[in-house]
Amino acid sequence: MTEENLAASTGESAPETGAADEQNGIIEQMNNSESTTEPADEQPAQDVEAQAETETSGDQQSQPTDLPPGFEPTVESVVEAVLFASDESLTPARLSEIVGTNVRQLRKHIDDLNEKYKANNNAFRIEQIAGGYQMLTLSEYNHWLKKLVRARDDGKLSQPALETLAIIAYKQPIIRADIEAIRGVAAGEMIRNLMYKGLVKITGRAEIVGRPMLYGTTKKFLEVFGLNTIKDLPKAEELKKPE
Repeated sequence: MTEENLAASTGESAPETGAADEQNGIIEQMNNSESTTEPADEQPAQDVEAQAETETSGDQQSQPTDLPPGFEPTVESVVEAVLFASDESLTPARLSEIVGTNVRQLRKHIDDLNEKYKANNNAFRIEQIAGGYQMLTLSEYNHWLKKLVRARDDGKLSQPALETLAIIAYKQPIIRADIEAIRGVAAGEMIRNLMYKGLVKITGRAEIVGRPMLYGTTKKFLEVFGLNTIKDLPKAEELKKPE
């Protein structure tokens, strides 16, 4: 009796020999592929070493090559170089981040540099301007510097513009109506010109009817007038003409 007849007589189904053979073939093929194929994400050791050598040589090429033998810049000299190259004031946090030191050590280096400048009778100092540090020429040399630097006509402020700017600086934040009440004339055009020059900005809105805009001075204002903070503005009594 064949296997099929035996299965039929006992009520059992015949085994699916074709499916079993196919499954065994797939398993054998997978085993062969695992034993002969390397993982795609693994990189040969020789290639890793070669890549490391290439990256190292690239880093070495990016280093300065024109430095004298044995020259090693100090933190103090780096502070000096950064401030010398900057055309605007740098906050202590930003400057310390560039140099790679903390703010406390940064201030000490700046004090030491200013002491050296003073001892050497240098014409410049590191000053606090607009909440940061900037290298500036001493005011005693303005007589000669004026011959070198000529202010552009569009950079000059008219007398009405200076008056408007002074009111905003001393009364900020202030609305336009109050500026016009003090000057006695319309101030809209002057405020727009000062905003265009970057000396005045909108600081918010007043909590009154209509919620008019409030005006105040900018960081550029502090830089232009050589102030560290707005509190450094001359007091009103200091501006009075001597009798």
